[in-house]
Amino acid sequence: MSTAVEAVRVEQRRVAYPNGLWGMAIFCASEAMLFGLLLGTYWYLRFRAVHWPPPGVESPKVLLPLLLTGLLVASIVPIQLASRAARAGRLGATRGALTVALVTQASYFGLQIHLFLADLDKLTPQQGAYGSIYFTLVGAHHAHVAVGLLLDAWLLLRLARGLTTYRLNGLRATAFYWHFVNALAVIVVLTQVSPSL
Repeated sequence: MSTAVEAVRVEQRRVAYPNGLWGMAIFCASEAMLFGLLLGTYWYLRFRAVHWPPPGVESPKVLLPLLLTGLLVASIVPIQLASRAARAGRLGATRGALTVALVTQASYFGLQIHLFLADLDKLTPQQGAYGSIYFTLVGAHHAHVAVGLLLDAWLLLRLARGLTTYRLNGLRATAFYWHFVNALAVIVVLTQVSPSL
């Protein structure tokens, strides 16, 4: 086999990921460090406390947060379908799947904010270590979901002008972000409801 043919095969196997995808990976890695710190703080405080949650604070509900997390995790299916449709050049299917994902994620976000505000009626961050770390951890997760919703909405607006390689890469980076947020959601919610398990 000639060297030229081998060079072509090596070149075909090489995959260069776009800068935006690398940027999203680095962003998610840095955010993983933030959540590692928050989760470490939560567990440190929990193991140092005699009572967790403290007396007078009801244990967290389990069923609804777990169901909502299942809803959020399920939203990755339309994101993946949108990504697959975009790679095939099917603009309508891409926009439709991305819209389904956005509606699903927005429903999750709205219900979570409702629960967050209901929790604020019973407990405040100023009432002690439990309230402080609980609201910081859950609030940080909600902020990441809000960023994901903005990314989805931005992509839908950009897709109104058609599919391009740039927009396909944006969709790939957004899908990567949602995988990160979903993994994070499972960990945060299991931590959140752990006193009731």
